[in-house]
Amino acid sequence: MRTDGIRARQRERTRRVLLREGRRLFADHGYAAVSLAQITEAAGVTKGALYHHFAGKAELFHAVLTAVQDEVGRRVAAVADQHADPWDRLVAGSEEFLAATTDPDTQRIMLVDGPAVLGWNEWRAMDQAASARHLHDALAALMDGGAIPRQPVAPLVHLLSGAMNEAALWLAASAGPDDLADTTAALRRLLGALRAE
Repeated sequence: MRTDGIRARQRERTRRVLLREGRRLFADHGYAAVSLAQITEAAGVTKGALYHHFAGKAELFHAVLTAVQDEVGRRVAAVADQHADPWDRLVAGSEEFLAATTDPDTQRIMLVDGPAVLGWNEWRAMDQAASARHLHDALAALMDGGAIPRQPVAPLVHLLSGAMNEAALWLAASAGPDDLADTTAALRRLLGALRAE
């Protein structure tokens, strides 16, 4: 039993190292420019060890992307949860999403390589699971409370999620010092237009 526990810890440590080094390399160079040999060398493991945990580079990237989306989601939730009012939670969480995605590593992995590597449909499904679900719940709660007029939630979620993802991609390519502030202000106006009179 003791040997099994040691092996399990070693396997988990190897998996964490592969994820860490894969993430670093994908963020620094982009998915297409990174080879399995680079990943295994950086992690200090064999290709066999990598294949023990992941079917290949694409599966490792999928796991890295999941981790990045989870981190962004936790960051957004932490900021949103600081507010008691549901409307303030929506606005703060949406603004924090834009701020979180200005990180170049996050942009590269989540917004640039994610759709390109996994394909649009799988990337959208992951985005739906990671953040759109929370946006859906927030909007539904605001409708239930009367802050937003009742309407079908799904189209609104897709419109807002798409707008924020597109804004994040634009911010990734922009160089203006005021671009994040301007985008955040535009987002506030967009969200404000949803409020019930």
